[in-house]
Amino acid sequence: MTTPDTQRPRTGSGILRTALRRNVGAMAWGTLLMGLYQAGETAFPIALGLIVEHTMRHRSLEALGLSVAALAVIITTVSLSWRFGMRILQKANTTEAHRWRVRVAGAGLQPVARDVDLKSGEVLTVATEDADQTADIIEVVPLLISSLVAVLIAAVALGLADLRLGLLVIVGTVAILSVLSVMSRRIGTSTREQQARVARAGAKVADLIVGLRPLHGFGGNHAAFRSYRRVSTDARRQAVTVARVNGVYAGTALALNAVLAAAVTLTAGWLAFEGRITIGELVTAVGLAQFIMEPLKLFSEMPKYVMMARASAERMALVLTAAPVTTPGRARPAGGADLEVDSVRHGALREVRFKVAAGEFVAVAAYQPRAAADLAAVLALNVPPDAYGGTVRLGGRDLADLAVEAVRERLLVNPYDGEIFAGTLRSNIDPSGTSRTVPEAVEASMLTDVVALHREGLDHAVRDRGANLSGGQRQRLSLARALAADADVLVLRDPTTAVDAVTEQLIARGVAELRRGRTTLVITSSPALLDVADRVLVLDDGVVTAEDTHRRLLATDEEYRLAVTR
Repeated sequence: MTTPDTQRPRTGSGILRTALRRNVGAMAWGTLLMGLYQAGETAFPIALGLIVEHTMRHRSLEALGLSVAALAVIITTVSLSWRFGMRILQKANTTEAHRWRVRVAGAGLQPVARDVDLKSGEVLTVATEDADQTADIIEVVPLLISSLVAVLIAAVALGLADLRLGLLVIVGTVAILSVLSVMSRRIGTSTREQQARVARAGAKVADLIVGLRPLHGFGGNHAAFRSYRRVSTDARRQAVTVARVNGVYAGTALALNAVLAAAVTLTAGWLAFEGRITIGELVTAVGLAQFIMEPLKLFSEMPKYVMMARASAERMALVLTAAPVTTPGRARPAGGADLEVDSVRHGALREVRFKVAAGEFVAVAAYQPRAAADLAAVLALNVPPDAYGGTVRLGGRDLADLAVEAVRERLLVNPYDGEIFAGTLRSNIDPSGTSRTVPEAVEASMLTDVVALHREGLDHAVRDRGANLSGGQRQRLSLARALAADADVLVLRDPTTAVDAVTEQLIARGVAELRRGRTTLVITSSPALLDVADRVLVLDDGVVTAEDTHRRLLATDEEYRLAVTR
């Protein structure tokens, strides 16, 4: 039985309550079966004591047979209840962890970034380790209740033999839990800090992997390694601290449980010696004293897992409850596919104005790389509309008024450093498997030679981040993906910087042919792409300073000729 998640939890405690509420049915069955398991375990020494007592009095084979049958029933109950109880709880645990992983991943992949001070590597840790530890609460609560059941049954059974034995178990259990509950708070604090440091180390690794090639290029790999080593050492030290605290906790719990078991055993022996309990009751007391250590150990460990689950839930709440960087609109673009930049001011951009009409192919020659990057970031919605001056319009509507999902259905900005994913050439070009222009995109991007190199063709395996491809092949694969999306408005930024001049000419012609009649804006310094554009905008010192065809600008603008001629 599950309860729909209709409200977004705002705190770590709220996340835990949501997890518990959604799994009430599974937890109820799990608690029942685990309670049967603990009751059966408790019944075993009680049954042995009764058998000894009954056999010493009656000494009959029939009584012995009934006793053996009773033990068989108890053992069967213990075995089956444990098996099916844990199966139910672990299934619910795994399912709940999956739900939270998907929830955190969905928050991280939303079109509008969330205002949370976590890097992608840290979000990955939250979506994996923290989601798993939070879902552990599904198993912790039933095990806690079933352990309590076992302790209460043992206390009642011992109390029937002698009230002092029952009171000793109850008082000892309360004392043990009081001590351990105080210690568990330290575990929760230490675990929270460890998770944060491990997440920072994961984020550092992700950054290093992304920038590995540039780091090697300018010799910064050793400095980067030292930086990671410092972060990793901090995480290691904190992990050692957590392990030490956990060790002290486990050792203390074991010692206190052993002291209680020894106290029950010694007290039962003294009472038997005094003749206040029978030999059968002594056997029961000694058996329960040995047995009670296991549920007590389990019972005493539960506060630790509760604190760990709460610490993880609070980290998930950081991601899930963070407000978006901006509040997007809800309107959809009008029917037109024109793109207009009106007096945009951001970073290196100063009062940039231009318009790309529907079906037009326009190139922007940006003399400063920073200006090219800032323009691409604004058009890609990586910069919230309220974070820059001026207006960007799509189909005559301000981007600030449009839903982000609707914008990205119409406007695609292919990033300069497009990611390549583990999979195949085909899955990288057409991740959704719905594009009808994959062959044309492969042809236009001049990826045909890469496809022809391999017997599998488009089904050739690609490693994570395109590790088995050259820089030019990765760039062409990214371009093919952008072209295959067949967006109404396509913005490309420097799509041919890693290819040779001949290939660049072929790509320019292919892109212009494939995008004929579709709105296209290319931010580039490539003469080949500039030449196939309907017109070229010169972006210098943050403003558009000239506008004409590539060949006319070559003939009339000396600065332009020096900037784009190779």
